[in-house]
Amino acid sequence: MLRPVEKKFGGMFGNLGVCLKDNFYKIRGVIEEQWLQHVSHGNNEKGTRTYQVWPGNNVFFFHGRLVCGPDPRGLLLTSVSILVSSWIFTIYIGYDLPNTNSTLVVTICLILTIMVIVNLILVTAIDPGIIPRSTEQSSVTDFGTSNGTRRKKVTVNGVQVKLKYCRICRIFRPPRSCHCAICDNCVEKFDHHCPWIGQCIALRNYRFYLTFLITALVFFIYIFAFCCWRIHQRMLESGTGLFGMLKNCPETLALTLFSFAAFSFVGGLAIFHSYLIAINQTAYENFRCRYQGSPNPYDKGIISNIKKVLFAPLPPSRVDFRAEVMPRGNMEDEMPV
Repeated sequence: MLRPVEKKFGGMFGNLGVCLKDNFYKIRGVIEEQWLQHVSHGNNEKGTRTYQVWPGNNVFFFHGRLVCGPDPRGLLLTSVSILVSSWIFTIYIGYDLPNTNSTLVVTICLILTIMVIVNLILVTAIDPGIIPRSTEQSSVTDFGTSNGTRRKKVTVNGVQVKLKYCRICRIFRPPRSCHCAICDNCVEKFDHHCPWIGQCIALRNYRFYLTFLITALVFFIYIFAFCCWRIHQRMLESGTGLFGMLKNCPETLALTLFSFAAFSFVGGLAIFHSYLIAINQTAYENFRCRYQGSPNPYDKGIISNIKKVLFAPLPPSRVDFRAEVMPRGNMEDEMPV
């Protein structure tokens, strides 16, 4: 059984998570209201827009301009971890260096912090590749029974690929697409839903996700290296061991351990996704062993795969979330055309 103190702290952390999520939606409402007052000054727009009736679980900002995932807690935790790490490094490490290069060291840290946060925002706020739902109610029964076995076959680079029918979106999903149960959308070239970002990683934001991993990896390695160097210098200056450092500057040791854990985790992800890019495979396909025993129709060699994944033009969003939709008598039936 849990002791009363354990129950108390468990309840506190649970309430903290709920409080963060509730405050996120309240802040979103205030920001969007102020934005709408600014952009619609002198413009009386009263039409219903796609994002207002979108049946998925996404959260929209700035009148449908930003498309985020439904749960902000992972994003908030990631953002706070990066910003707090940068703050501790600046105060306790950067400006404590025993030479005149402290300003340069802190400046580089701040530049890396900005790069990481910018890429994090891009990954979070861009439509990952959401596929429009069918507006035809009859499409549910047009293709066989409702037992979930409806399939089509198409040929991709000489290899037959099966297309599954999504009963929720009422469409045959394009190749490499999947329905995300968290966001409740079919997503094009679905890689995975990242809990640390709170967003699907797919066709349109994958390159920003990889850039985020690389910049975060450099950021935490940079912090870890200077933390280790500063600990070594302090041990030489004071003549104390590691336990003495734990007493005298616990924040430096804590940041060292956290940055080591962070760059180990992020580095593992970066290596894994570099491998996936080299063979032009998504994480979802890799976990499902999709091409085990059969050729991968999308693998065109390392160089071609890198060009295709990272440097091909970014396709436009399939859904215009700011488009006006025509009412059909019931708000629940309003869907984009």
